[in-house]
Amino acid sequence: MFKVGITGNIGSGKTTVCKIFEILGIPVFYADDEAKKVMIEDDVLIAGIKQAFGKEAYFEDGALNRKHIAGIVFNNKEELLKLNALVHPAVFRAFDKWVINQKNVPYVLKEAALLFESDSYKMCDRSVLVTAPLDIRIQRVTQRDGITADEVKSRNDRQFSEEKKLATANDVIINDDTQLVIPQIMKLHELYLSLAETK
Repeated sequence: MFKVGITGNIGSGKTTVCKIFEILGIPVFYADDEAKKVMIEDDVLIAGIKQAFGKEAYFEDGALNRKHIAGIVFNNKEELLKLNALVHPAVFRAFDKWVINQKNVPYVLKEAALLFESDSYKMCDRSVLVTAPLDIRIQRVTQRDGITADEVKSRNDRQFSEEKKLATANDVIINDDTQLVIPQIMKLHELYLSLAETK
């Protein structure tokens, strides 16, 4: 299966881009949604989280105690890295399983906020970055999530810079409210169809 990783910093519009690919019949694996699922379904991961963050990381009914974990990893880079080191492999396993179940499609997309940070782009044949200027991204997120510009900047700072991602990404979709996005998507779709055929 030909696999395309797709990412973009906060407010870039990567989810909207993914929805357009879905309209074109391309299945999308949403890694961030999957991460929430594996944290309550993957036994290996659950055991690892309990060992690293204590039994209080889960409620008696098996639900994740997000407040407990957030209290540990928030503003603590080392603890956050520890959590990511547990979660990312579980998401990789879930992605591999998901890909096997995708039948009669030319290629699949893996949408991940931390595609480059987690090295999961290496599991893909191609990677695409959705990009937009920081001021536009801040405006979008403050309106969408009702948070302050400083909070958006703080979240953005936890991701690789766009410059760093541009250096690694194979393809780019510019979503700056001045260029049409759909023609850019269609061009990449045609490219991926032809690359998938030769794989």
